[in-house]
Amino acid sequence: MAKLNIVKLGDEVLRKKCRPVIEITPRILTLLDDMIETLHDADGVGLAAPQVGVVRRICLVEVEEGELYEMINPEIIEAEGEQEELEGCLSLPGKWGYTKRPEKVTVRALDRHGKEYTVTGTGLKARAFCHEIDHLDGKVFSDEAVHMLTQREIDELFGE
Repeated sequence: MAKLNIVKLGDEVLRKKCRPVIEITPRILTLLDDMIETLHDADGVGLAAPQVGVVRRICLVEVEEGELYEMINPEIIEAEGEQEELEGCLSLPGKWGYTKRPEKVTVRALDRHGKEYTVTGTGLKARAFCHEIDHLDGKVFSDEAVHMLTQREIDELFGE
């Protein structure tokens, strides 16, 4: 496994619509393993392939330690409710903003073995699913943020 470089906002790869994975090859499996290492090293809750420079529909979400979702070709099949909460992104270091997301989402995806599964998340998990899947469509959270925090607000919130 290898730690990958996380691209930052401004890199054109973050604005590209990702291509579906047609076949799960050893290269895709290596990418998944490397993305997991990168996510853990960055102490994030999610990571999408374009954030490491790969234009494929692959993302990870791990809101609770040890509960990792590897999602290949994910799609949101149900969404309900609404929440407005604070979000950040590994590709926008130091930036925070409030976004409106569904309170509950159900995602259908493939796992690393090509087996289809569905998972439902609420709260932070629902936000993370939406956030990472948005990356696969060339969107970042700041595009839709209700309010991006000023540096002063960030300092007050995080006690800097």
